[in-house]
Amino acid sequence: MQTDLDKTDLVLLQALQANARLTSGELAQTAHLSQSPAWRRVKRMEDAGIVTGYHAALSRRALGYGVLAFVLVSIDHQNEMSSHAFETAVKAIPEVVMFHAISGPEDFMLVVVARDLDHYSDLLQKRLHRMPGVRRVHTHFSLQDFKGQMNNLPIPAA
Repeated sequence: MQTDLDKTDLVLLQALQANARLTSGELAQTAHLSQSPAWRRVKRMEDAGIVTGYHAALSRRALGYGVLAFVLVSIDHQNEMSSHAFETAVKAIPEVVMFHAISGPEDFMLVVVARDLDHYSDLLQKRLHRMPGVRRVHTHFSLQDFKGQMNNLPIPAA
């Protein structure tokens, strides 16, 4: 669902994405607007669900999470009840920072952080393998971050 966005809206979105702490005056200056019209445009985009929140980008390594893993999971049955039980169990694991249903041979992809490989192994054995309906788990470890900010989405051209 894309709302009609003009070039000024896109400038505002790019500025917010680069620095969500900009004041409405700074945003207005960036978009060559006065403060009230800039604020109204941002408010309209918030109300339309284009801007869904404001977040601080945190360094997982600085917080002690040296391991980033992409975990592909297949479940036994793809029905509403078993999927819901699995989803509920995954959402209760704080180390799972992203969680998607995906197409292909696996059913879900989890992005998981851990302090080290021992922490990940413990999480895998005691939590992930014991979740409802889990048939198979494949882990791929990130070796290097090239573009690691999950909130840096490309802004579509006008």
